[in-house]
Amino acid sequence: MPDSRPRWPGGGTAGPASSTLLLSGVRLSDGRTADVLIGGRRIEAVGAPGSLGTQGTRLDLRGYLLLPAPAEPHAHSDTALTASPGQAGANSATPGQAGALTADDVRRRATEAALLQLSHGATALRAQVRVTTGTGLAPLDAVLEAGRSLRGLMDLTVVAVSGPLTGRAGADGLALLRDAVDRGADVVGGRPDLDPDPGGHAEAVLGLAAGHGLPVDLHTDADDPALLARYAATAGEFGPGVSLGPCGGLSRLPEDMAAAAADRLAAAGVTVVCLPQGGCAGSRLRDTAPAGLLRAAGVRLAAGSGALRDAARPVGRGDPLEAAYLLAAQHGLDAAAAYEAVSATARAAMGLPEVRVEAGSPAELLAVRGDDLPGALSLAYSRIVVHRGRVVARTGAVREYRDRDPGTGSVREDRAPGGGVVRDASARGTAGVLGLPRQGRTGPGGEL
Repeated sequence: MPDSRPRWPGGGTAGPASSTLLLSGVRLSDGRTADVLIGGRRIEAVGAPGSLGTQGTRLDLRGYLLLPAPAEPHAHSDTALTASPGQAGANSATPGQAGALTADDVRRRATEAALLQLSHGATALRAQVRVTTGTGLAPLDAVLEAGRSLRGLMDLTVVAVSGPLTGRAGADGLALLRDAVDRGADVVGGRPDLDPDPGGHAEAVLGLAAGHGLPVDLHTDADDPALLARYAATAGEFGPGVSLGPCGGLSRLPEDMAAAAADRLAAAGVTVVCLPQGGCAGSRLRDTAPAGLLRAAGVRLAAGSGALRDAARPVGRGDPLEAAYLLAAQHGLDAAAAYEAVSATARAAMGLPEVRVEAGSPAELLAVRGDDLPGALSLAYSRIVVHRGRVVARTGAVREYRDRDPGTGSVREDRAPGGGVVRDASARGTAGVLGLPRQGRTGPGGEL
C-alpha cells in the first residue's frame, strides 16, 4: 500500500502542526514565478518571490509548476486491484463471483487504490460501486468505510450503481438502490445498457435521485442515438447534477449523428465523463468518447481513469495526468483543455468548488516538476499534493546517468562489493558532460 505519511522535500512529515504554509518560488501556469501563502484550507495570498512571510512552514518549490489539484470522477473502487491471479474472478459479470470477495478485502483494496490516486494528485474521488441483487450492500459499506478512513487526506464520494430496475428483477433492484441511498451513498447511479428497458431504468434512477436531492451518474456506452436523446430529455428536466459516461459508443456513430447527440447533451446541461484509457468493466465497448466533437458542441467534458488493474483492465495507473495526456496526444485537445477535463470540469461534475491559484480559493493544489503544462503532462513524475491546506502526499523521481570514462569515451561501470554498479552523479559525470536533463532535487553541490 502506498505510504500515507508523505515527507516534505526538506525532511519531516506532513501534518497539521503549522497553521500556515508558504509555497515559495513556484511557477504558475501563466509563466510567472510566485510565492503562495496558504492559511487553513484556503489560499491567503499570491505574491512575487520573497514578498510573503510566514511563521509557519516554508516549502521550497523552485522547479515546480503549481496547478489546481485534479479530481477523479469515475473510479471503480470495488473492483480495483483485482487483476492478480488470486482475484481473477472478482470483476466477473457473474453476480455470484462478483460478491465472492469479503467486505474487508474490498475496503482494503479501495483504500489502497484511493491512496495511489491521491499520490498522483487527485484530492477528490468519485467511486462507482455496484449494488445488485448479486453483490448486495457489502461492497458499498466497505467503500463507504474506506472513505471515512481517508478523511483529511482526500474526499471520497460513492456512487451506488444499480442493476436492472425494470422487468422481473426491477422491484428488488429498486428496493436495493433505495437501501443504498439510506446507507449513505452520495450519488445515485445506474447502468441502463444492462436493463431490458434502458429508458425506464434511467427515469427510475433520476426519479429516486430527485426525491433525495442527490446527483446522478449513469454508466452507458451511448451507442444508441434514440436512447441517448431520451436520456438527455429526462436529464434536462432533472436539472444540473447529471453525468453520463464513458459514452465510448458516440465515437462509432456517423459524424452527423454524433454531432446531433452532442448538441442534445449540451442543451440538457449533462456532463460527459470520458475514459481516455478506454472502457471499463461496466462497458461493452472499449472506445473513448469523441472529446473534440463534444467540446466543440459545448458539452461539459470531464475525464476519468475508470478501471484500475482489474480483470477488465489488468493494467492502469489511475492517474488523472495520464488521462489529460491522452486527451492531448490522441484526441486533439490542447494541454490546457485536457487538464481542465481532469480538474475544473471534473470537480464541477462532482459538485466541488472551483479551484484557482489565487487568494480566497480552496487550497487543493498539485505541484509538479516542470516548467509548463505540456511538459508536466509529458513527464510528470515528481509531485507534491496539497489537500485542505496541508501536504498529504509526495512522489519523487530522480534521473541519474552512468559516468563515462573520460579517456576512452566509453561508459564506465565500477562494481561495488555486492555486485552493483557505482554511479557517479556529480556534475562531472555523463549528465554534466553531455548536458542531459535531470529530474530531482539537487543539493548545494549539484548532487542528487
